Amino acid sequence: MVKDRGSLSKDEFVERLNHVGRREGFFAPLGQDHAALFADREAVLLVTFDSSAHIRSQSSDGLPYGFALAEGRDWSHLSLICYRQTWFRDPEVYGFFDRLTDDGFFDQYDRVIFFGAGPAGYAAAAYSVACPGATVILVQPQATLDPTYAGWDPRFENHRRLNFTDRYGFAPDMTDGAHEVFVIFDPAQTYDAMHAALFRRSFTTFLPCRNMGSDLLGTLTAMHVLPSTLAAAGDGALDARLFWTFYRARRNHLPYLRRLLNRLETDGRPGLAALLANNAGGRLNDEKFRARARDLAASFRGMTAG
Repeated sequence: MVKDRGSLSKDEFVERLNHVGRREGFFAPLGQDHAALFADREAVLLVTFDSSAHIRSQSSDGLPYGFALAEGRDWSHLSLICYRQTWFRDPEVYGFFDRLTDDGFFDQYDRVIFFGAGPAGYAAAAYSVACPGATVILVQPQATLDPTYAGWDPRFENHRRLNFTDRYGFAPDMTDGAHEVFVIFDPAQTYDAMHAALFRRSFTTFLPCRNMGSDLLGTLTAMHVLPSTLAAAGDGALDARLFWTFYRARRNHLPYLRRLLNRLETDGRPGLAALLANNAGGRLNDEKFRARARDLAASFRGMTAG
């Protein structure tokens, strides 16, 4: 029986992964800070990168993001896990991907998807070079923490001692062999948008998602946009048009609608804010939105009357 999420100790978490690895494929420690979990199934491979802290706090079954999706679709799944925030910059990880390349590991799959978010998005892009022809899906990725290229980003100053200039280094360059790269980001998050802009390749599709906030991964997952996006990539069907079709789910996602409402009010657009609140309140039967619509409409009438 799996404990409630967030209650697994590190040792329990590692033992859970080891148990799953023995049953499904393998579990391989990669030095002190990383590990790899592999589930061997059919000829689509999902490669994900994640931190143990994120998995233990967000996963109800103690397993990496994407594991349930891959299992449900009978895909193979390779998950790289870090035990502290390393951006996966470690010779042990380099050597692991070197061995996969030398063994022709990726050659056995009809389609390979690399996925990660934030620091794990950096890693998904950087290590995608090991599998030419892969589809790469990145959420809020960093391109590098090397001050030469990203000295303008103050968020990760304590991690700049990591080496981003040796092998598997500058993430945009490492995507050169990819079939397609999709970069998902919120343009209002300035540093995320600046990193996204560094992924300038002809085969890169930018997917700007406004008013999603700093936790874009969590929001897209909650709206079921991200699982649908990964599933479409595995089917070879993902493109911008299909993503924006999935993204329409934001119209029914109350946290997004609240952020958009706040943005309209902050921008001094009470008329549009009233229309949004009225629409959301009626469609979603939400009394708080309906009440806000009434207040905004009254305020807007007062402004126009004056």
